[in-house]
Amino acid sequence: MATPPDPRKNHLLAMLPDAEWQRWLPQLESVDMPLGQVLYESGSTLSHVYFPTTAIVSLLYVMENGSSAEIAVVGNEGIVGISLFMGGESTPSRAVVQSAGQGWRLKAQMMKDEFNRAGPVLHLLLRYTQALITQMAQTAVCNRHHSLDQQLCRWLLLSLDRLQGNELVMTQELIANMLGVRREGVTEGALKLQKAGLIRYARGRITVLNREGLEKRTCECYAVVKKEYDRLLPERLAT
Repeated sequence: MATPPDPRKNHLLAMLPDAEWQRWLPQLESVDMPLGQVLYESGSTLSHVYFPTTAIVSLLYVMENGSSAEIAVVGNEGIVGISLFMGGESTPSRAVVQSAGQGWRLKAQMMKDEFNRAGPVLHLLLRYTQALITQMAQTAVCNRHHSLDQQLCRWLLLSLDRLQGNELVMTQELIANMLGVRREGVTEGALKLQKAGLIRYARGRITVLNREGLEKRTCECYAVVKKEYDRLLPERLAT
């Protein structure tokens, strides 16, 4: 197995003060996060929180008939499992690895204990939660008012911000489930972007060739979300 990335490749972990970092480090457990892995299901009680380093996790809302749509993405900027320390213990969403990689996890009880200390960890996690809520709200607005083409650009840019490279590996079916559309819609949208010279698209693999072009083509939703993350977590890029 490959050596896992430094935990502080996750920006929330990198922002921990030294005392908290020394307390957390022995408790952090390295985990592989393969494509499609479900970290938690709707309604289940969380046993751990996850800090991705090279993976991206999609938070999906699942309907009674099994259909789903993405409400947020979490990568090396954040944490998966906010319901644990927000008092809910469980959540109606599902967390699925959308881009394979690695991360770290912390046991549920330790996370709750740290939050309840009411120190710097609490304030850091609350700022992150506000940024995540902004992403969820903007995703809902985007899905209602903007074209699939714009949504796909927004989703690609959010994913790129959470990766070290410019390539995403995932299935058409997974993308369709996340955007809440048919597979044919994903194919059509991706081929449009390829024809415009913005991406290279092959089965299960998207390579971004022109990020600036994607930013020009997307709606305002991407910039709103990015601005809020940068405002609330300004140190997150200092790795």
